[in-house]
Amino acid sequence: MKQQSLVRPATFGRRPRPTLRQTVSSAVIAMAMGGAVLAAGVASAQTAPPPSQQKAQVPGYYRMMVGQLEVTALYDGYIDLDPKLFKYTSAREVQSLLARMFVASTPGMQTAVNAYLIHTGSRLVLVDTGAAGCFGPTLGRIGENLRAAGYAPEQVDTVLLTHLHGDHACGLVNDGKAAFPNATVYVDKADLDYWLSEANAGAAPKEAQGLFAMARAAVAPYQAAQRLRTFNGGAGGEPVAGVRVVPANGHTPGHSGYLFTSGNDSLLLWGDIVHNHALQLRRPQVAIEFDVDSNQAVITRKRILEQAARGRLWVGGAHMPFPGLGHVRRDSAGYTWVPAEYGPIRNDR
Repeated sequence: MKQQSLVRPATFGRRPRPTLRQTVSSAVIAMAMGGAVLAAGVASAQTAPPPSQQKAQVPGYYRMMVGQLEVTALYDGYIDLDPKLFKYTSAREVQSLLARMFVASTPGMQTAVNAYLIHTGSRLVLVDTGAAGCFGPTLGRIGENLRAAGYAPEQVDTVLLTHLHGDHACGLVNDGKAAFPNATVYVDKADLDYWLSEANAGAAPKEAQGLFAMARAAVAPYQAAQRLRTFNGGAGGEPVAGVRVVPANGHTPGHSGYLFTSGNDSLLLWGDIVHNHALQLRRPQVAIEFDVDSNQAVITRKRILEQAARGRLWVGGAHMPFPGLGHVRRDSAGYTWVPAEYGPIRNDR
């Protein structure tokens, strides 16, 4: 029997033919590589950014429940405050406190203007109305954000004003007409008397006289329709059933907060107790030039902050960072702001 040679015959430069398995494997690899290249090209085309960035912000409203009360924070916009407006402090301390909270001071401290819509189940109550067109184009969004939140200005039946400064009251009117045509407006009598006084307006510094004109224009349509009501905030009481006035004079003569209570939960809408959280929570003795009576404003701020912290109240601040809802906690160096956490509407708390 002839022995089979274990040496393959020489191919003399000829390449051996690929086997069927090798042919199929090569095809699969080529297809996979081609698919990968194609997929990379498609992915590259799909993930390429648009030619310009999107600058529009989301609608400015935030909703939460306080007991059985539906509370909707409405963002009117912002205004840049000059740090020099704050009193009873130093420029060095101001910059230190702002830096501690990462708050920029140039071109000014960005300060929110907020209002609050409360659905009680039987009434739709708006606390403050924003600035409308009184302070420039960065403000005046209450109407559009109220609509974005699912309501119409015509549905508001009650407006409670914390005071008659333009960034709280100018939103009452739209082109000289009532912006909330079915609402009755409530304000402290001392505040109304002060801002509507021709004598006070005449005696005010020239730069402040515009504030008096704004207040007169804001309430005029409601006065004409006999839908402007006053109350004596110093006596407490309830201008609207279930809503207690919290006297907070100083910033203005009739500056008022409003305490809403449902079950075991309470919400204090405190107006202008704080104009800047980085400064005035840490140093409640810091006042602002807009205060009619700065000394009284400081006394009031200390009292309200202590009440809010001790009572563990929900707080809504007109100039706290939007949505301006949260709690005040006492600490060794003053107070700390604990903002509300974003979440779904819940009725089980």
